[in-house]
Amino acid sequence: MEKIEEKHAHVLLDYSIKIKRGEKLSIRGSTVALPLMRALYKYALQRGALPQMNILDEPTKEILLKYGKKEQIQYIPANEYKLIKDVDALIWIIGSENTKCLTNINPEKIKVHTQGRSRYLKTIFDRMAKNEVRICGTLFPTQAEAQEAKMSLEEYREFVYNSCMLHKKDPIKAWKEVSKQQKRICDKLNKKKMLHIVSKDTDIRLSVKGRKWINCDGRQNFPDGEVFTGPVENSVSGHIRFSFPGIYANREVEDIRLSFEKGKVVDAKAAKGENLLKNVLDIDSGARYVGEVAIGTNNNIKRFTRNMLFDEKIGGTVHLALGRSFPESKGKNVSAIHWDMLCDMRRSGKIFADGELIYERGRFLI
Repeated sequence: MEKIEEKHAHVLLDYSIKIKRGEKLSIRGSTVALPLMRALYKYALQRGALPQMNILDEPTKEILLKYGKKEQIQYIPANEYKLIKDVDALIWIIGSENTKCLTNINPEKIKVHTQGRSRYLKTIFDRMAKNEVRICGTLFPTQAEAQEAKMSLEEYREFVYNSCMLHKKDPIKAWKEVSKQQKRICDKLNKKKMLHIVSKDTDIRLSVKGRKWINCDGRQNFPDGEVFTGPVENSVSGHIRFSFPGIYANREVEDIRLSFEKGKVVDAKAAKGENLLKNVLDIDSGARYVGEVAIGTNNNIKRFTRNMLFDEKIGGTVHLALGRSFPESKGKNVSAIHWDMLCDMRRSGKIFADGELIYERGRFLI
């Protein structure tokens, strides 16, 4: 039988980024993700691409944030900028040996690190918007990620690969069907101007007039399964309570409640981690505005795992992201952050578009 890492690599190369002969490919991940990275490297070579491995060491980041001064924490080497301006495709692999390694780091230092990466991230997203680079993020299941999700490693591996539909005989065919279904949803939503989201302790309105809904079908994230857009920046009003903890730099902020006026967060509360929440909101002027509104559609993902690559795709949920918009959605908000926060809609949630009920209890009605 084909090893699951090899099947994963095939789908990433042949479906997600569609690597071509002669293209430069960066494969990025930590040391624990090496089995998948090696499979990607091997098959990229077989396809005639020009791959390079960029191996990251998690404890090094902890050392930087613990002992580094501001200018050191914000420093990004010139070769990093050159790489991201030069590659044709990038596969970023999440996978940690210790998801709590930054738990005791001063939130101010995390804020400084995020601010320092703003120009780097802007370069990435500007190139993506111009179709100059193709980027896909995925995950290699580790013991640490499994513990975070409160599963055994065997259970977590099954969860991850089922979410990616790698258990199917032809995963690429399955993802193409997802793409068709979600395109129909996006086509309908592109005709709407105003959304009204209602759920427990949540009543929020926002304009999507002139914005574009994006079909997330496994090209930029893997697994995938959502549709999103960037709301009109000054249009968000009302209040929302997020059903699950917000995860920022592998730290949890629990029971987040936000109130908006004219698009801006004017009140923010959390039962745990409120200091971190307020630090992140003050990173820059765009951090208090919504850069994304999205609806999760992956019904293979049913539980919260403390990893937003999966959690934001949970079928029957909505999420807002504070901070940076994705230019392809025609969103205009600029920020060093993009922080997804998740609201469960499966029990009592409703979404109205231009006054029409289009979504109820986790299901589209359109």
